[in-house]
Amino acid sequence: MAKKSSKIELPKWAADLWKELGSPDLDSIQGITSGDLLERRNGLRRDDIVEIQIDARAFLTDSEQWIRGRLISSGKSSLEILDEGGFRRFVSRESIVQIILVAHMRPAYIDDKKLLAFEREDMKRRSTLHEKVEKETTGNDDAHLWG
Repeated sequence: MAKKSSKIELPKWAADLWKELGSPDLDSIQGITSGDLLERRNGLRRDDIVEIQIDARAFLTDSEQWIRGRLISSGKSSLEILDEGGFRRFVSRESIVQIILVAHMRPAYIDDKKLLAFEREDMKRRSTLHEKVEKETTGNDDAHLWG
């Protein structure tokens, strides 16, 4: 029996999105869905290339039901997608029929050192900003005291 190739081949529409991210090696960052639980890496990640099918009832006309692009962010009620045309689209989770993962563009969250470093710096920046705003709005630094 021939060995199955694990080489990831992107559709034509995804090639430019892949190049914009620096053409990462796709084989080394793909999901692992079986094996030891600690070694599994699955689920959607920031920067994933995805195809999203939208419920036809969400459209007024016979529009394209598919949005293809890169997952920028994921919130409680919507997904932010950079589509193949370079437009940022916000899609309601309620209108999504299915999401097809084309390829991961980043390592799994727990293995993504760049993302973890970014989040750590972002938390520091936000904390500093909150402290600054609190001092400016109260006029002093005793807003944390009770009574």
